[in-house]
Amino acid sequence: MNSIHQSSAIYNWLQFEVESLIADPGQRPKISSYHPNDRDKVRCAYLQKGPCQPRNHDFPQTACGSSFRRFNPNWFDDYGNWLEYSISKDAVFCLCCYLMKPETEGGDAFVTNGFSNWKKRERLQTHVGIHDSAHNQAWRKCEALMKPKQHISVAIEKQSEQAKKNYQIHLTATIDCIRFLLRQGLAFRGNDETDDSVNQGNFLELLNFLAQHNEEIGSAFKNARGNLKLRAPSIQKDIVRAAASETTKVIVNDLGDELFAVLVDEARDISIKEHMSVCLRYVNKEGQVREHFLGLVHVSNTNALSLKLALESLLETYNLSLSRVRGQGYDGASNMQGEFNGLKTLILKENSYAFYVHCFAHQLQLALVTVAKKQVEIALLFNLLTNLCNVVGASCKRRDMLRDSQMTKTIEALQSGEIASGRGLNQEIALKRAGDTRWGSHYGTILRLISLFPSVVNVLEYCKTQLING
Repeated sequence: MNSIHQSSAIYNWLQFEVESLIADPGQRPKISSYHPNDRDKVRCAYLQKGPCQPRNHDFPQTACGSSFRRFNPNWFDDYGNWLEYSISKDAVFCLCCYLMKPETEGGDAFVTNGFSNWKKRERLQTHVGIHDSAHNQAWRKCEALMKPKQHISVAIEKQSEQAKKNYQIHLTATIDCIRFLLRQGLAFRGNDETDDSVNQGNFLELLNFLAQHNEEIGSAFKNARGNLKLRAPSIQKDIVRAAASETTKVIVNDLGDELFAVLVDEARDISIKEHMSVCLRYVNKEGQVREHFLGLVHVSNTNALSLKLALESLLETYNLSLSRVRGQGYDGASNMQGEFNGLKTLILKENSYAFYVHCFAHQLQLALVTVAKKQVEIALLFNLLTNLCNVVGASCKRRDMLRDSQMTKTIEALQSGEIASGRGLNQEIALKRAGDTRWGSHYGTILRLISLFPSVVNVLEYCKTQLING
């Protein structure tokens, strides 16, 4: 019992007052009468208190045949770690069997009514029994309960806690990398993200850099579970969406109840889906002019009414209203600044204070395009590019032919070793039409033509053959 007393300090968290527990074993309620969540606490409290052993009690005489006998307090010295005496019943009980022996194993005098045949002292040793007896099994359970650091469940829990800690470290590092890339406006994915790639892209390279220069992060990555997907693109997107949501909340809270202006433009993603981008411009409570991106809205139709409905829907998402708009800035497209049915006009009909200003960035783009057209050689080049886009993209059949030709040439190049394969490499692309209001799109058009030039030539030869054969 000494080992139990030495370990009792670790159970200071018990909510049960030791002195409030019933000491007399003949009057205690069954362990099963306590709530399941409290039973181990009760057991620990009784073990901490120790068996009930009233050594100074005047033990009564009991008739045993032709003689009288009584309990001998010296027996406490021989079986002191479990033997306890009930004054109310003048009987002895077993503390560890009371605490740990399952009720389904049947009755036991040392647990139920107590043992009081003082003539048969050998019954005490019989109760202890052999190594694997019910009493010894109960005693080992008591020792395990009072030594949690050596218990297998604690080892599993400790391992689980370490796994949780490693996961938290891994997740924190992932979020930190994503926040850095978002803050710097850098791309996440690489052209080749395989393990043997010399450049896996900004996200994976940054994670690996952290692991190499931080032992705690490196250890967490090394011991990560095989099914952990924190590096997966889907998880990256989830975290980015969460960051975007929190960022937007900060912007809306900074705006508060102030008036604002909207800056709207149309944009296409890589899948040629039309989107409307919306920015807010306002003066915050500190008198500082702020201009922040609010969000992208997919629009299937780019007429003025569809754009207005999409804009209203986005503003309503953040409890904003067109009535608070005091300025609107767009490009010079007719659906945006049209005098009769443009987006500008539709908003002005509802809010006459939403003054319109032509976007200066678009004015600069238009100026660059106009100047370039004055140079004959440059103008001829981009006219030729426009004609190529019109001819190749004039029908679905020609676009499919361009796609199939490019796929065949890519397979041949892969087989000959001219190009390498890998995640993100050799993606399907198409000719990109230059936009009059986006000077940067002209550069993208040239790059696409260079990549697809052999396939474009095949399509043009097919068109030539069709014209000849009439």
